Amino acid sequence: MKYLASLLLFLIPLLQLQAQYFDDGSGDSQMADPITWEASVEKENDSVFTLIFTANLEDGWHLYSQKEADIDIAPIATTFSYNSEGNFELIGETTEPEIEPIYDKVFEADITYFEDEAVFTQKIKVPGESKPEIVAEIYFSVCDDEKCLPPETERFTISLDGNEVTEGFTDLEISEKDKELTEALNIEVSGMEKFAPEEEEGNNFLNIFLLGFIGGLIALLTPCVFPMIPLTVSFFTKGAKDRKKGLVNAILYGFFIFIIYLLLSLPFHLLDSVNPEILNNISTNVTLNIIFFIIFIIFAFSFFGYYEITLPSSWSNKMDDKASSVGGFVGIFFMALTLALVSFSCTGPILGSLLGGSLTSDGGAMQLSMGMGGFGLALALPFALFALFPNWLNSLPKSGGWLNTVKVTLGFIELGLAFKFLSNADLVEHWGLLKREIFLGIWILVGLGLMAYLFGFIRFPHDGPKKRISKARFGVGVITFLFVIYLIPGLTNTSAANLKLLSGFPPPLFYSIYDKGTEAPLGLEAYKVWDKGLEAAREQNKPIILDFTGWACVNCRKMEEQVWSNPEVFDVLNDDYILISLYVDDRKDLPEDEQFNYLKPKGGIKPIQTIGDKWATFQTLNFKNNSQPFYVLLDNDVNLLNEPVGYTPNESEYLSWLKEGLAKFQETARK
Repeated sequence: MKYLASLLLFLIPLLQLQAQYFDDGSGDSQMADPITWEASVEKENDSVFTLIFTANLEDGWHLYSQKEADIDIAPIATTFSYNSEGNFELIGETTEPEIEPIYDKVFEADITYFEDEAVFTQKIKVPGESKPEIVAEIYFSVCDDEKCLPPETERFTISLDGNEVTEGFTDLEISEKDKELTEALNIEVSGMEKFAPEEEEGNNFLNIFLLGFIGGLIALLTPCVFPMIPLTVSFFTKGAKDRKKGLVNAILYGFFIFIIYLLLSLPFHLLDSVNPEILNNISTNVTLNIIFFIIFIIFAFSFFGYYEITLPSSWSNKMDDKASSVGGFVGIFFMALTLALVSFSCTGPILGSLLGGSLTSDGGAMQLSMGMGGFGLALALPFALFALFPNWLNSLPKSGGWLNTVKVTLGFIELGLAFKFLSNADLVEHWGLLKREIFLGIWILVGLGLMAYLFGFIRFPHDGPKKRISKARFGVGVITFLFVIYLIPGLTNTSAANLKLLSGFPPPLFYSIYDKGTEAPLGLEAYKVWDKGLEAAREQNKPIILDFTGWACVNCRKMEEQVWSNPEVFDVLNDDYILISLYVDDRKDLPEDEQFNYLKPKGGIKPIQTIGDKWATFQTLNFKNNSQPFYVLLDNDVNLLNEPVGYTPNESEYLSWLKEGLAKFQETARK
């Protein structure tokens, strides 16, 4: 299980890096902080110094040794690193307290860890009269008997000239310029106090649960899972001493499958509790989107049959041995865990799609749990239902080549989805690689490839002998053909290019190889800077619609292409409002004179380096909201006209909201 641990350790720092750019300090989350570090320096002679680092831990918490534990899933070892602007030499390694390994309940093994207090020392040698300033960084994680917190980095700057120690990232300071630019972000919106931000997560949770359930049903039709249904159900119903016991065991088996997949989302709740915005904004992280793109490509070719992605066989063997030796409820749990491990080559890509889809939405870890719960429930239901009604087993189709057809079809779907993640990165960074027409062209090629496979023109490694095409396979091929036909107008520079059924998935209409006149949706004129938009609103005496959006925001594209494209809505936006669109995920660097360090309301410093940094902070500071899309109607004196809204797919409702704000503006202007 070292592979899984390595994967988690790889993802966590990326997620933490993401948090640096979106945490404005205004959230209400509470973060456990059970450890404090202190540093000091002692001079032995003119050239030898000892750096001393002391960790103080709250009761019940552990800090782990620098030595990595030799077990499958191991805690994160404490690591020290040193650098300086001058010359120095480390004498030996960083020492730690000598202590015998202790049994750790979390990792169920004897592990070296420290409680209450731990002192680490590092001797260094400096040449001649040199007095370098040394930066020491400590990478560590702490656990109690129930959980582990994500790894953190503690930083100390140690000046040997005077033996002074400074804690934290001291290279970030608040200057007068920082204070001025921070003050400029606060536009003092009048009327915001009347409207508390609303949470509209219920529907999102239900949608992701249903998507997860559908994903689980699809996974049932793969070669790794489908043949297991009759075998497992027969094992429980025939192997038990009586029918009632067999039914209970089979239902319990299904329940454990559901629980196992639900438990897979728990580590992300730990990240979410540390900072709720970590998972909500993954869609804007270029690195993660490229990683997802690569992973989906790998998954696709695995489904095509060119190789198998499997977890180490030792994992499933261990679980199988546990199931056989333990028996009872615990044994059934390990049987369910064995199924989850053995079927990973088929379920892994689907779970990857679910992970990418839910974490790039606004529901965070809870949304992921809903999706994983739906997936687990779909996998579990057949084992319970067929145990209750064993005669239904006779109606199941026999395993055969159709299972591989399902798997290859899923491979083409994974291939298409992969380019969505690459498109997200392309939009955020403005690379111009996947303009809308190029993206749709790739989807058309993927669709043609799937058609060619379904109609028997191309074959893959695990396909059986060539047979007559079944009605189901032919039907899916026809549906694919119709989908390709639907995509083709998207390649043109006409009104037919607005593919409303796919709103939010391809790049926006204005991100095109054709000259669209403006860089705003639907050819509207949109200001990308608050000050310029406000100035235009005052010159033209019009109200403002402030559009907080994102290049990688799916619901933003849906609003633009499905709601804003309504003729009445479009006319009101075009004729009666000044549109200011602020992209909170824009990774383009601000000019150097506009970059600054933002002092968060609750302490801490956030560097404002990109356009997205600025507008994300602008939104949370003034409107106490960090979701997109988010629409605000203001008069040109920055008074709120009505209640801000988010994603509003109902065209008439959105139009009424626009007209309400316009009427309020006109009423105020007459006074």
